[in-house]
Amino acid sequence: MNTDEIMNLALQMAGLNEIPGDSGIHVPGEDIKRVLIGIDMGTAELLLARELNYDLVIAHHPPGGESRIHFEDVVKTQVNQMIEAGIPPHIAEKAIQPRLDAVRLTTHVSNYDRTISAAKLLGMPFMNVHLPLDMVCRKRFAGAIQKAVESAERPRVKDAIEAIKAFPELKVGLTDPLVYIGSADNLLGKWIVAMAGGTNGGAGVAKAYFDAGYSTVFYMHLGAADKKELASYDKAGNLVATGHISSDSVGIAPFVHALREKGLEVTPMSGVFVSE
Repeated sequence: MNTDEIMNLALQMAGLNEIPGDSGIHVPGEDIKRVLIGIDMGTAELLLARELNYDLVIAHHPPGGESRIHFEDVVKTQVNQMIEAGIPPHIAEKAIQPRLDAVRLTTHVSNYDRTISAAKLLGMPFMNVHLPLDMVCRKRFAGAIQKAVESAERPRVKDAIEAIKAFPELKVGLTDPLVYIGSADNLLGKWIVAMAGGTNGGAGVAKAYFDAGYSTVFYMHLGAADKKELASYDKAGNLVATGHISSDSVGIAPFVHALREKGLEVTPMSGVFVSE
């Protein structure tokens, strides 16, 4: 396989027609047989791949280049998620603005060329796949929670958490889902898996969901300042952080299996947990 075919496989799994702004092929490669894949892959991992005779390095998080510069474009997709969930467009746009501003400022000062230039100098094929695999994760989580809801007479937050913890990737990973706001004993109520938008929406997006009648919001992760802000919000329901690295693996593992079915040797590392 080549890097274009590998990227197209990820897009197909997510139901996308084009490469999103947070993903990209940074150094193209042909005749790929051995792949090293991880959540964060930098110069050290590129050197490791060359030392161990791998043909391609795949990162999950944007390592730089166009995938970092255009990261905010993917964050904006959270507006569409909110609108689809019944939140008015003008509220959705206001809700994401604080997080969008933070991402924009961080991107503007980052060294977007550091890892990309190293890959080019090493001649090591290099790509990253972020949003497509996060979309796979969101779909898997939503499906598991829906089954838990259908099997319980009065589903509670802990029922949804147990459904998530059943994924092999979370069993291998070292972090469990945590209830940051609310209680595991609370009724689940109307719920939403608010993922696959570059990063979490922070306190602003969670508030928008609570205001729209959602009792429970599932994020991959949440910052301390956002947690503090939500803790004092009188309309807050339950917010569950499923665990960043383990949750990323819930989306990445099916991609690893799909590549192996194509005949590639794929070695997970750097936070990618795959049940063999």
